[in-house]
Amino acid sequence: MKTVFLTLLLGLVCAAQEAPAELEPSQITGDWRSILTAADNKEKIEEGGLLRAYVRQFDCSDRCSSLSIKFYAKFQGECTLINVVAQKKGDVYHVGYMGANFFELLPISDSALAIYGENFDGVKTTKVTHLLAKGDGVTQEEIQQYEELNKERGIPTENSEDLTETDDCPQ
Repeated sequence: MKTVFLTLLLGLVCAAQEAPAELEPSQITGDWRSILTAADNKEKIEEGGLLRAYVRQFDCSDRCSSLSIKFYAKFQGECTLINVVAQKKGDVYHVGYMGANFFELLPISDSALAIYGENFDGVKTTKVTHLLAKGDGVTQEEIQQYEELNKERGIPTENSEDLTETDDCPQ
């Protein structure tokens, strides 16, 4: 009887310590639209900033160990389509774009996704977040969850930018 009890107890302890479930490729792959962005160095995400991105699409390969990202950046007011491929190492993706970038995907809901990343431009590391939607918008609750993420990561609320106001790039 003691053996059965100890086995059950050990099973419960192990289950409680399991890592959270990984995102399924179907939760990531598809069309997305940038809604908000924020950074601890706001000039990097303001209009004309090197890290201001208008995300359009994610495509997972090999159970998301590789993530193809399609987005637009504006250079001198012109939309430029950019395709990059990020590689997953552990829980974090790595990609080169305007320096070295490390980021993680954080689900907010079935139709909203947050990205937390750090960009090292060779001199300084900038913390950046993005709120993406599968559709044209997000709920107030999803925005609140995104703002909480920014607070947890040390990004001031006033450093948030509404990308929907300036997104005139092709779909």
